[in-house]
Amino acid sequence: MKEMIQISRRLSRSVTSMSFAEPVTHVYNPLQYARRSHEAYLERFAKPGVQAILLGMNPGPWGMAQTGIPFGEVALAKDWLGLAAKVDKPEREHPKRPVQGFDCPRSEVSGRRLWGWAKQRFGKPEKFFEHFFVYNFCPLSFMEKGGRNRTPDKLPKSEKEPLFAACDQALRACVESMQPEMLIGVGAFARQQAKRALNGMKLPLGTILHPSPASPAANRGWEAQAEAQLKSLGLRLPF
Repeated sequence: MKEMIQISRRLSRSVTSMSFAEPVTHVYNPLQYARRSHEAYLERFAKPGVQAILLGMNPGPWGMAQTGIPFGEVALAKDWLGLAAKVDKPEREHPKRPVQGFDCPRSEVSGRRLWGWAKQRFGKPEKFFEHFFVYNFCPLSFMEKGGRNRTPDKLPKSEKEPLFAACDQALRACVESMQPEMLIGVGAFARQQAKRALNGMKLPLGTILHPSPASPAANRGWEAQAEAQLKSLGLRLPF
């Protein structure tokens, strides 16, 4: 979908020039260095009229930061979504968080859970994307000196405000382009950002549990809980 590619490129340009102070020492923008696979994802799977956009927070170090695909666990992105492409390097690479693209041997649990559920439930990617589209609110991945991941909600106000303003604009454009029936935050943070960014658009919002292994609840059967939450939101799905 060419309009979504244009939105992605505008967002990438907006955030590339932003600076972030310690404890953040490295910032990755996969919309830039993993542009080939990211734009292939948008072109192949972004379709107007889906029931819901599933909105994540930002790239995980072993998911989208490697592949350019939201929640993009390497094996499922490559073998199920069929989106393997050459991934370049970020301008400044953290020695403890190398970008290896689709050759990365690590598996991101959040992505494995989300896309694994999609594969199990829908069989083919095309069936899943008839109902859903997966998108991240913030395109940047932040790392501290020791390699620890730092989520955007932990940034100081002076850094969050311009970053979130650019992300808000992109999310609104995404919703206007795709015309979903609902937007579902994958976790509370994403829903909170959507509520602010989409104020006045009269789009129903929902939330499902984030599949992160840092969440004790998600470690007690995320798939079953997410399905129950989707059903409670009234989605018309082949369950």
